[in-house]
Amino acid sequence: MFDYIRGILTYLSGGGIVVEQGGFGYRISCPNPFTYQPLLNREAKVYLYQYVREDANILYGFQTREERELFVRLLSVSGIGPKNALAILASGEPDEVIQAIEAENEKYLTRFPGIGRKTAGQIILDLKGKLQEFAISPAAEQVNEPEKRLNNALAEAMDVLSSLGYSEREIRKIVPKLEQQNLSAENYVKEALKRLSKV
Repeated sequence: MFDYIRGILTYLSGGGIVVEQGGFGYRISCPNPFTYQPLLNREAKVYLYQYVREDANILYGFQTREERELFVRLLSVSGIGPKNALAILASGEPDEVIQAIEAENEKYLTRFPGIGRKTAGQIILDLKGKLQEFAISPAAEQVNEPEKRLNNALAEAMDVLSSLGYSEREIRKIVPKLEQQNLSAENYVKEALKRLSKV
């Protein structure tokens, strides 16, 4: 299994990133690809998880080993697939996910697309007491994108939300509020997830 890749980040979109190494471009799906925006066209180190099934061979990428381990633990829960696990991690606050599991907070977990009460209960049953060692410190202060990128930032963020499983109707509800702010694509995603959790 791959542990990580270090190479030039040549492309990113709502669906993931591309890292070039040794003449090959590796397509990698990420919880929130725009967290890598400051590293575009620069060297990046991405921790990998290779998901292999009969009909799929996909690389998933994470900024830390702890984030990757939380993803793997979520995949171990019955009813949770990669898309669900990515949606949970895309909130950008893995510590909050762990705290919700420890506190048996089903309401918090059901805010994510595809996670109903039954699945939330299964997450708690399977993972409570097993994740404290993977708690991740709060992210460093966010870096705003250059002014010229802000025009496309909201559209890019909407692509991420769509790829995470949110419906067009859900996304349309929060767009007017987001349009009032000048944020990077990464921070639009985080703000949108906060608002979607309250819808």
